[in-house]
Amino acid sequence: MKLHEIDIITLIGGGDVKNADLRESLAIAPTLVAADGGADTALAAGVLPKAVFGDMDSISAETTSAIPADRLHFIAEQETTDFEKCLRSIQAPLILGLGFLGDRLDHQLAALTALARHAETRCILIGPCDVTFVCPPQLSLNLPVGSRVSLFPLGRVNGKSDGLEWPIDGIEFAPDGLIGTSNRASKDVVTLEMDAPKMAVILPRAALGAAVAALKP
Repeated sequence: MKLHEIDIITLIGGGDVKNADLRESLAIAPTLVAADGGADTALAAGVLPKAVFGDMDSISAETTSAIPADRLHFIAEQETTDFEKCLRSIQAPLILGLGFLGDRLDHQLAALTALARHAETRCILIGPCDVTFVCPPQLSLNLPVGSRVSLFPLGRVNGKSDGLEWPIDGIEFAPDGLIGTSNRASKDVVTLEMDAPKMAVILPRAALGAAVAALKP
């Protein structure tokens, strides 16, 4: 089953999610979808998910019984995470993901890997301190001068930039080579071009609005 939405959606995972972050995301993207145990967090916040995707090994029995059966979509395979199952099961202009950048580094790395595998699905992951997404071929961000703009390659990728304190033109990036973390905006508009969907852009949490504006079709 594939969920088709014409508007931005909020996707909630099983990690810690602050109520304030959920409220902010829902104000931008009112339709809520859950990844497995994220449905527990959604119901605890008083929000009924439109759909739940996953192998259903984390969702509680109480939550399962409270959600209509036609909204529960069991995906048995164990080769991918529930987040990745959601990315391939949702078609939407943009996804705002909460509860995927938690305390565990292995979960964060798995989430970034899923973003790279499904770069055709635009998704912003919202964490306690950062927002991150895969850079499209061309990107224009409106940011305060001095804002942190970290670039972390998820594969080999080359790019161009304007408005960064340290330009990236002519640099080949790779996870085991050069990376571009802790750069800064030198202008109030930062533009990036990438030759492959392999670059994670990591911005301060306060830049969520700028990221949404840049990625929303």
